[in-house]
Amino acid sequence: MKFDKYHISSAIKRNLSGLGFKRPTDIQYKAIPSIMKGEDVLAIAQTGTGKTAAFAIPIIDKIHSTKSSKRSFGIQCIVMVPTRELALQIGSVFDGLSKHTKVKTFAVYGGVEQEPQIKKLSSGIDVLVATPGRMFDLISQGAISLKRVDTLVLDEADQMLDLGFINDIKSVKKKLFRKHQTLFFSATINKEIKKLAFSQVKSSAIRIQISPEDPVSKNVSHFVMFVEMDDKRFFLRRFISDNPDARIIVFVRTRVRAERVAKALERGDIKALTLHGEKDQKDRTNAMNLFKQGKMNILIATDVSARGIDIPDIHYVINYDLPEKSENYVHRVGRTGRGVKKGIAISFCSQEEKERLEDIQQFLNKEIETISVSKKERAETITFSSATQSIQDLIREQEDWEKKKKKRKKKK
Repeated sequence: MKFDKYHISSAIKRNLSGLGFKRPTDIQYKAIPSIMKGEDVLAIAQTGTGKTAAFAIPIIDKIHSTKSSKRSFGIQCIVMVPTRELALQIGSVFDGLSKHTKVKTFAVYGGVEQEPQIKKLSSGIDVLVATPGRMFDLISQGAISLKRVDTLVLDEADQMLDLGFINDIKSVKKKLFRKHQTLFFSATINKEIKKLAFSQVKSSAIRIQISPEDPVSKNVSHFVMFVEMDDKRFFLRRFISDNPDARIIVFVRTRVRAERVAKALERGDIKALTLHGEKDQKDRTNAMNLFKQGKMNILIATDVSARGIDIPDIHYVINYDLPEKSENYVHRVGRTGRGVKKGIAISFCSQEEKERLEDIQQFLNKEIETISVSKKERAETITFSSATQSIQDLIREQEDWEKKKKKRKKKK
């Protein structure tokens, strides 16, 4: 069934058409009717399958149909998310779907000044997208009232619960004066987290699970290359040079690794953005905007950002480091192959990471195809990467070494 056949506002239909949404995805087809009926829903679906729209469409339609004007008399829906990037991303989806309607949406998160957020909240909004920390700060200051809230959404519910936000969720639910609907959405969920989730919804909650045997979209092709840890930078530099027009996200284990990899690429005249938790919010937002606008094609990120990047035309995801948790592999590679687009995920696996690879394959219920690397290819890659270093790079490296040497002498 096409969206134009749904019993939803004509304004929302117009927005969907403008965004290129003609038919609902599986998760949208199964979740929207239940949400419109007011039922609690616990939904698990692969990344890139349109989970946000699955709850945003019926929520916007419900609020729009009950309002007589654009004036807002209080927040009716709260969407809780684990990260700032995700708050921004979901906020933008709500903004896009609520154009030409009476619904006002706003996202609040930490890392930025509170005053502009408080000013916006005081003007009246209907849907609040929020990270828990900033939301509770604003509740304690009286800037957020929960008196009219009748819908609570947890997006990326597994991470919310895994990070220990269960007490925050319970606290919010206790503050809700009205009978409310609870919606849990996630791409992955384990048995322990599922129990916690079930404890927060009605016993009659609708349970939806799309493609449980394969947690990753079929649009993503998976490959692994067995590369020694010290050689990874050479292979990454060679891969990017061989694919100069590709948009690539490189995932690393830590913020320190992110900056080191960026510098290694810079030595080969390759510019890259970095995104991690140690950057202030202004820099994180700027990096995301540059990447989204196509002004920079390489983004190096840690897992903190894996769930907040929704860009439809990412060609490759490279796991420079394999993730510590198998489910994070799913969220990483889900940044490519979104919607109807195809994508490729390539993992660089060192000798010490082979156990992690086995865990990931077990989690995926399938073996990842290997790209073999011969001794000759390894030698050519390292030679190629070394040849890309300019005289200026070598001079800069020597100068950096001299500076560090002087600092060490001063300390002595």
